Amino acid sequence: MNIPKKVTDRFSDSITKFKRILKKAQDKDVNESDTVSIITDILSEVFGYDKYDEVTSEFSIKGTFCDLAIIIKGKLKFLIEVKAIGINLSDNHLNQALTYGAKEGIDWVILTNGVVWEIYHVVLKPKLEAVQLCKFDFLELNMRQQDNVESLFIICKEGQTKNAIDEYHEKANFVNRYIISAILEDQSIINSIRLKLKKIAGDIKVTNEEVLEIVSTEIIKREILENDAFKKARNKLRRLNNKAKKA
Repeated sequence: MNIPKKVTDRFSDSITKFKRILKKAQDKDVNESDTVSIITDILSEVFGYDKYDEVTSEFSIKGTFCDLAIIIKGKLKFLIEVKAIGINLSDNHLNQALTYGAKEGIDWVILTNGVVWEIYHVVLKPKLEAVQLCKFDFLELNMRQQDNVESLFIICKEGQTKNAIDEYHEKANFVNRYIISAILEDQSIINSIRLKLKKIAGDIKVTNEEVLEIVSTEIIKREILENDAFKKARNKLRRLNNKAKKA
């Protein structure tokens, strides 16, 4: 991801300042209104939005006002659901943000208490759900870590003009632990492992079934195998293999 130097410089210059502000607010356990004020300043100084023109707390969704919204040139980019800095974010808070996003027909919502930031993609079909794209702890941000920088860039103003969040989302859809785990179970990979083992083990007989058993029970975590995302990835890979065979 190509991130302009002026953006990374702004991150480096402003993040240290807001780490101090957030830590102080956390120690004082400030209320939601004060948290919104801090986040508005973060959206301006860290993420580069004009807080008088592009950040609003007066965005109405079917008679209800969301906490904050990012609007660029009249186009709604993000809905932001804010909770007080001392409150742990929960599924109930997410559902509230998801409902707002669904009503407005927006793709992206942010759930935050100032310290923890969670970015979600709103999916309407086949069922309404929020799929987490990324999450970061502002107090733990490290500009030497590329994933931290990218997480900030996809929601900053410059990232929006470059459609960085769509690029990040597309990559996340294909380069993740579920897809990679499904590939590890693919027969072509299992067969390659068996052949490599045969070279190492000499006359010891090893079957594909034995290799697959080890991969599925001892290498891939159970939480991955039982996740719907893994099952979808496995089915997608099977469809690709079937198409390849027909071709």
